Amino acid sequence: MTGNDRPSPEAFLRQAAQEGRGRLKVFLGAAPGVGKTWEMLTDGRHRREAGVDVVVGVVETHGRRETEALVHGHEIIPRRQVEHQGHSLGEMDIDAILERRPQLVLVDELAHTNAPGSRHPKRYQDVEELLDAGIDVYSTLNIQHVESLNDVVASFTRVRVRETVPDSILENAEIEVVDIPPDELIERLRDGKVYIPQEATRALTHFFSKSNLTALRELALRRAAQAVDAQMLDHVRSHALAGSFAVGERIVVAVSELPVAAELVRAGKRLADALKAPWTAVYIETRRSQAMTDDDRRQLADTLALASRLGASTATVPAASVVEGLRAFAEDARATQIVVGKSARPWWFELRHGSVVDQLVRTIDDVAVHVLPGEPDTRTVQHRAAAVPGRWGKPSHYVVSLALVALMTVLGRLLLEVIDLGNISLLYLIPVMFAAATFGVRAGLFAGLASSLAYNFFFLPPTGTLTVNNPENVISIFVLLGVAVVTSQFAARVRAQADLAQSSARQNAALASFSRQLTAAPDQDTLMQAICAEVGRLLDVRTVLLLPSADGPMLRAAVPPEDRLEQIERAAAQWAMDNEQPAGRGSSTLTASDWLFHPLRTTRGVLGVLGMTRDDAREPVRSDQVPLLMSLLDQASIALDRMELEEASLHARQIEERDRLRAALLSSVSHDLRTPLTTILSAAQEMRRHPSPEMAETIETEALRLNRFVSNLLDMVRVEAGALPMKVEATELFDAAASAAHDTRASLAGHEVKIDISSNIPLVRVDPVLLHHCLINLLDNAGRYADPGTPIIIRASRTADSIALSVIDQGRGIAPGNEKRVFETFTRLEGSDRAKHGTGLGLAIVKGFAEAMGLTVEAGNNAEPHGARFTIHIPEALIISNLTDKDIP
Repeated sequence: MTGNDRPSPEAFLRQAAQEGRGRLKVFLGAAPGVGKTWEMLTDGRHRREAGVDVVVGVVETHGRRETEALVHGHEIIPRRQVEHQGHSLGEMDIDAILERRPQLVLVDELAHTNAPGSRHPKRYQDVEELLDAGIDVYSTLNIQHVESLNDVVASFTRVRVRETVPDSILENAEIEVVDIPPDELIERLRDGKVYIPQEATRALTHFFSKSNLTALRELALRRAAQAVDAQMLDHVRSHALAGSFAVGERIVVAVSELPVAAELVRAGKRLADALKAPWTAVYIETRRSQAMTDDDRRQLADTLALASRLGASTATVPAASVVEGLRAFAEDARATQIVVGKSARPWWFELRHGSVVDQLVRTIDDVAVHVLPGEPDTRTVQHRAAAVPGRWGKPSHYVVSLALVALMTVLGRLLLEVIDLGNISLLYLIPVMFAAATFGVRAGLFAGLASSLAYNFFFLPPTGTLTVNNPENVISIFVLLGVAVVTSQFAARVRAQADLAQSSARQNAALASFSRQLTAAPDQDTLMQAICAEVGRLLDVRTVLLLPSADGPMLRAAVPPEDRLEQIERAAAQWAMDNEQPAGRGSSTLTASDWLFHPLRTTRGVLGVLGMTRDDAREPVRSDQVPLLMSLLDQASIALDRMELEEASLHARQIEERDRLRAALLSSVSHDLRTPLTTILSAAQEMRRHPSPEMAETIETEALRLNRFVSNLLDMVRVEAGALPMKVEATELFDAAASAAHDTRASLAGHEVKIDISSNIPLVRVDPVLLHHCLINLLDNAGRYADPGTPIIIRASRTADSIALSVIDQGRGIAPGNEKRVFETFTRLEGSDRAKHGTGLGLAIVKGFAEAMGLTVEAGNNAEPHGARFTIHIPEALIISNLTDKDIP
């Protein structure tokens, strides 16, 4: 079974990964108003009428009566309400859908961004969770929200869409294009069926122009075709089906080390653009590749780099012959068109080696072959003549071959009395095969000729001469020589293939190791240092990595460490950044530099440059290392791009969290400062007219409340800054609980505090001040949310490996799923007893103080009596079994 006859493991694994998952169907449109939601609801109704259990997860009708009418009759899962900046936002309730577990759920607007505080930031992540649970999903999407097309859409609409969906979501989805002509969509817009009249007028002059809608329509149709084509190829490969399945065009351009290859690449680009098809530039590496000169390898690297810049995928494939490798690659890629060049070579060259173009046309089926004429290959004779000395091998190879022939001659003379003369000739196959397999075809032919002469001289009568009396012996000599030639050719071919396979395996292993090192890097600085270290190790060079800055290229990593670069090196690095081309030693620009700089390119532009040099003043990169270097640069660029995007995403989340905290702080301060201040002002004005002890007590109580609020703010700042001063000492938990209960007696008025701590509970090693603050905040929290007149319990119990110190109230408890969220800064949850007034800082401070002392805290609900239960766990390491002098403060 050949590689093309068996199923593709990668495609098979991708299909296997979908087993047990729900199916996603995306209704893809060119723009709002084409009828995606209508089509989704209509399909959902048909499925429901066919007996499928269908529910609506979320549908945005935008006030359109026709869409609202389609929603009626469907079971609708109520939305979950999320509070954000004083507004209540309705989001899809994933938990309710998972509990309901329908067969199909309708989810509108796949690219929607969820409100802060939701389980996932994006709705497509909600859909992924539903699919993982085995639930089918229908959803809608506009083409401008596809991540890979974001820049393309912005280039002609002048509108940058912020909500995007990764292309990977569409890879395994069934896509249905909802399409109407641009004129019809514009008419719908004018009729007010998409937006209200004021917005419709503005949209028609901007986003909804006919040229924009036509371009968006083409993008939607093309993207859907690409997705269908990719899914079809996966199916074909996983089932090992033969044929190109030419539903969509796929182009392969065969390149070589010849100068004409650059013209082939440009022609392939023009053909791909005309057909709107993906294309690949491939180089077939054969045993002849070993004889390539440095100039040849540099020319090949430049050609592949050109193809990459023009948007092609590039590949280097080892094979026994160009035709065999190109045919196998085209079949695997399901190519529909191949672009090759035909050089005008001497007749004797084609007579000996054959014509690649002729063989390709005769042996490949169902593929169009484009042949471009090339200039006469004047380098052929010169190139081969220059390559001859190296290809003839070392003199020692021929000496060893001759020694083996002599050894076989001696062995044959010893065995002459035992075996027939005809069998003696078989002994000479040993040095022939050994020389061909070890030293190459020329050494094998030399051994074959020497073997024939030795056999004639020492064994065929008359011995001691090269004369042959018996004509049958002449045939034996020619047979031996012919077998030697054929055996040498086969052995040399096997050796060349083994060398290619070994070289490919070494390169693949190097790339795999490089990828593992980059993936393991936790931050950008470590990543850049890893890039320099691995490239330096694999290519045996010194390396530097520079990133662009306002002051020019900035040195960020180097192996070995470099403090500075000369002005010429910085100029070369800047040129490489600006022109996206190599610069410096070994390139065609600024060759006076000792360093060679290669740009690190991605679809977002040049991220930086990688510089290389050698201590021995030779060119930094050998010609045979160029393909490996190109692969390393591609991986390094992708890794840097990924790290930059992750850091940008983290920065955006930090800004979003900072804005949330700022808004929450302003809201909290405006309420929690204004309330006591208003009370104090009112009491002070009343005291001015009618002094009384009650008014003074009111002022004191509200002032203490203000002081506690400011203290909480300061404590939270210290927690987040990691600047908590601690003085650890032996602490009695009963005393700590009693002290906290005493200090909160005013805020706990109407609630009895019961302390249930046995005298058998040992002392613990904590900071008594921080523990006191923890208990005060927990008691204050319980006092606000416990039912009026109910007791609050402080209880300590010994477990196998810790002490659990709990504060229990008797209220409505905490809503399921919010046990961890209650400890977030400024969090006051709706739908539970944690929603009353307060700063939202107390429980966050408890968590911060507890973790600073090495403790853990958790929230939950108590069974009997029913209410919220907050527990501080003191680990065994902090429990004092036997009191010593050092534990006494």
